[in-house]
Amino acid sequence: MNAQDPARDEADRRYMRLALALGRRHLGRAWPNPSVGAVLVGGPPGAERILAQGMTQPGGRPHAERVALEAAGEAARGATLYVTLEPCSHHGRTSPCADATIAAGVARVVSAMDDPDPRVAGRGHARLAQAGIAVSVGLLGAEAARDQRGHVSRIVRGRPAVFLKLARTADGFAAGGEGRLLISGPRANAEIHLQRAHCDAIMVGVGTVLADDPALTVRLPGMAARSPLRIVLDPCLRTPPGACLVRTSATVPTLILAGPHAPAEAEAALTAAGAEVQRVPVTAEGRIDLPAALRFLGARGLTRVCSEGGPTLADALAREDLVDECLLVTGDNALGQPGLPAVGPNLARRLASGDFPVAEEYRIGSDLFTCHARSP
Repeated sequence: MNAQDPARDEADRRYMRLALALGRRHLGRAWPNPSVGAVLVGGPPGAERILAQGMTQPGGRPHAERVALEAAGEAARGATLYVTLEPCSHHGRTSPCADATIAAGVARVVSAMDDPDPRVAGRGHARLAQAGIAVSVGLLGAEAARDQRGHVSRIVRGRPAVFLKLARTADGFAAGGEGRLLISGPRANAEIHLQRAHCDAIMVGVGTVLADDPALTVRLPGMAARSPLRIVLDPCLRTPPGACLVRTSATVPTLILAGPHAPAEAEAALTAAGAEVQRVPVTAEGRIDLPAALRFLGARGLTRVCSEGGPTLADALAREDLVDECLLVTGDNALGQPGLPAVGPNLARRLASGDFPVAEEYRIGSDLFTCHARSP
């Protein structure tokens, strides 16, 4: 990025915003790899044109840069590549994207951020620069870092990023005396389903399964295939084999995390019904050890896990400092009587600590969406 050229600066921002939008499309589909966006632009400043676009494909391969480079072909020679994460520099199932960029004759690379993966960690950018390519790093880096929160968390902390979703009445309750409430409107519910499609997994506790028998799928027209993995935290394997999450496992996989001493007969019944059961450590109180469970999920390649298990699970995650973003959806109607607070004491302390500022706030219909995000 050339700070002395406002026109070039604005053009760089425009194309990086496009690359970020492309990368977001496959959040939830690219794990264990990060979902990256790439845009190839050719031509003189002020008269440039987009040559090709790419995003990391489902399952994590091919990478965004390769998709764009292959689409552009010879036109990539002398072009600028905008990419939302440092091009890889290590050999996996394919040669490094940094090498492919060099071979294609790209003249300039504008990259949003370094990749913390120790196999890359600046080596991709260095390799490009050593080949004579002009490299600029950091443009819209904060936006890219938020998009890559899951990838960064898995690499740095060994666990996926955890996103809480909690709905509450105007006076702050998630449930009343009669139990579950319908709080948000249809437009807000559609937004929640869209956000589900950008997660690797949806996680709930067994109490939610027993109380609500949820499907936890993406129920938007044409997007059923974007339904993420369902995860149930169930230390004693109380999930019924007839539960919706289990019965539909052939279509949308369900993983049940159980304690070491949960009944083998229950595991056999759930496995026969289609679910996968894995054993993880439990606490002295017999609850799933949440840090250990998330490390297990990180080892499986998961990067973005959304907790929809309600206030109890949300507060337990907050107690262990395992929350990375918290989305509060506030309806416009009050419960008007005592109920179950949507935000428990541990989560309330986290949100008030200054470490979770409001990242964005907006309305959909009559519902207010407030997203708190952990500071970098």
